[in-house]
Amino acid sequence: MSQTVQMTDRYERIKELEVNKVPDGYVIYHTPRDRVHFLNVTAAVTFELCDGAHSLSEIEAILIEVYELKDFPRSEFLSCVNNLIQEGLIVPCRS
Repeated sequence: MSQTVQMTDRYERIKELEVNKVPDGYVIYHTPRDRVHFLNVTAAVTFELCDGAHSLSEIEAILIEVYELKDFPRSEFLSCVNNLIQEGLIVPCRS
């Protein structure tokens, strides 16, 4: 069930998550799947910005600014987004 992610896509977090901040990111308990996920700081920021208000290109721009990047690792970013999707932590926005 792989879909192509577009930079104009917007995603939102699912509701059934217990999110706990830890010094090096997030520990997320995913109730529907009875799974625990560990997100590093960059994945946690990406996860937070998947709020339905930001497209992936807007999230990319925020990460470039926050981390003061000259060369953005887009393939790693898209891999992170795809992992969040595959694990069922974020879903495409309906509108």
